[in-house]
Amino acid sequence: MKAAPQAQLRLLDLQELDSTLDRLAHRRRTLPELAEVERLEGRLTELRDAIVAAETEVGDLDREQKKAEQDVDQVRARAERDQQRLDSGQVTSAKDLSGLQAEIASLQRRQSDLEEVVLEIMERREEADARVTALRAERSEAEVELAAVVQRRDAAQKEIDDEVGTTTAARAAVAKDIPGELLGLYEKLRGQFGGVGAAPLYRGACQGCHLAINTVDLNRIREAPEDEVIRCEECRRILVRTPESGL
Repeated sequence: MKAAPQAQLRLLDLQELDSTLDRLAHRRRTLPELAEVERLEGRLTELRDAIVAAETEVGDLDREQKKAEQDVDQVRARAERDQQRLDSGQVTSAKDLSGLQAEIASLQRRQSDLEEVVLEIMERREEADARVTALRAERSEAEVELAAVVQRRDAAQKEIDDEVGTTTAARAAVAKDIPGELLGLYEKLRGQFGGVGAAPLYRGACQGCHLAINTVDLNRIREAPEDEVIRCEECRRILVRTPESGL
């Protein structure tokens, strides 16, 4: 392939711009804010699930407390009725009196036990309420932190995108100076060799694979016409001759 020396040198300018675009793309993909956003979003999901579970527990305890309080009221009402019967003098049989007194005593013990159950449920509900409050506070803190990180991420991405826009425009201007066939070869090689399709020959070494060129190949390159497109024998990238090639 033939191409003017100046066009070949422009390949190095193009390669530098493409390498810059690759670095910018890598930087955008690996912004620390991206990982931080992902972490905080995951934490918020966990907190929302925990809040739902805690709120559900509070609701369950509310129903449990209401049921226990109803049981207390029923036992208390029955004990009061029995006590009224006892106080009214309607029960005259000694056996009936003894049974009624025993039932009242049993109901009082039952009421006391149920009231203990109510107190225990109330304590558990207070603990569940405290968990809900703490989880909501933590969620609010995480949301504030996430908003700040998202703002930093967006600012960093905008900065990168602006630089990508400037670099892309510069690349388009350089690409116009390179013949289509040479540009096509460069693009093909760039896709094959990790984004580097052209490299300078610097002091007898290819800067694409960073290997020294042997004497025979150096002599061949030295004798080649200026417009001949040279390929590195080791990495097969386009090898661009410059004043610092050491030829």
